[in-house]
Amino acid sequence: MKNIDTLTQEAISLLKSLIETPSFSSEEDQTALLIENWFNQNEIPFKRENNNVWAFNKYFDENKPTLLLNSHHDTVRPNQAYTNDPFKAIEKEGKLFGLGSNDAGGCLVSLLATFVHFYENQNLSHNIVIVASAEEESSGKNGLNSVLKSLPELDCAIVGEPTLMQLAVAEKGLLVLDVKVKGTASHAAHQNDDNALYKSIPVMEWFKNYKFDKISDVLGPVKMTVTQINAGKQHNVVPSECDLVVDIRVTDRYTNAEILEVVKANVNAEVTPRSMHLNASSIPVAHGLVQAGIALGRTTYGSPTLSDQSVLSCQSLKLGPGETLRSHSADEFIFVNEIVEGIDLYIKILTDFFKL
Repeated sequence: MKNIDTLTQEAISLLKSLIETPSFSSEEDQTALLIENWFNQNEIPFKRENNNVWAFNKYFDENKPTLLLNSHHDTVRPNQAYTNDPFKAIEKEGKLFGLGSNDAGGCLVSLLATFVHFYENQNLSHNIVIVASAEEESSGKNGLNSVLKSLPELDCAIVGEPTLMQLAVAEKGLLVLDVKVKGTASHAAHQNDDNALYKSIPVMEWFKNYKFDKISDVLGPVKMTVTQINAGKQHNVVPSECDLVVDIRVTDRYTNAEILEVVKANVNAEVTPRSMHLNASSIPVAHGLVQAGIALGRTTYGSPTLSDQSVLSCQSLKLGPGETLRSHSADEFIFVNEIVEGIDLYIKILTDFFKL
């Protein structure tokens, strides 16, 4: 078995290759090949569907529960404020610069190294499956959600996203609604008491002011925000419709279906969800993964940002090297020492969790 220092250096080298290989959502075929090569070099069998690549621990036992390790290898497109080449891995002053270095390449290579460390262990309390997934940034149909059918039932998961290796024990879900307020079209010169724009005002006021009863201990209240409005073609025509877009950040106290039911019962409009599967997620603080992290001095918190946790039905912990505020930023970077620490902490947490 390779020692941790060797695994860490190989993980950093893989991250540099990932940075220098464009992998926008749905275009991750070349980084998938790099991940395949990683498994081949470590003599680990793997499977691939579209651009998702996954593998199981050597001594998989169907009588044991299964732990998922997951992070993604797709990236957003670089923004215009970059001063570095986003596709060049630049190591400078302890930082590794490049698109996807922080979100979530550092997490992915740290989990891959951790998986290799435990791969040949025969005494694990859980099986391990690791999935290097695609289309996380776009919530696409060919991401992690598409391969869950090919995996055994999952007992719990670690999803690698930049958390400074602190324990994100809950994550807000996302529900985006298209809201259509209908009225009667007319000439602006005529009296019209069924103006769709005016009728949209109390609808927007409801979204602004309504408070859901249940408050999450970790994530706080559900947050609803009207983010777009569209109506009318010209100055002298009262429109027949006013379209709103509402962004709802859902907590672990509600399902998306429950939120939608409340909205439909209170809003005088047609309400259509764009999707229903991006639910909130959480894991109890008493769970073994969380307790193992707390024992190492890690702190717990609730994450407002969305990840592949949203497509999982099992309990999941968001945990990884890097800082979320660097994600999608110009000249994105991760500290090399964050990767070193990340691998070390992942291994220590799982050693405790597996009771080794």
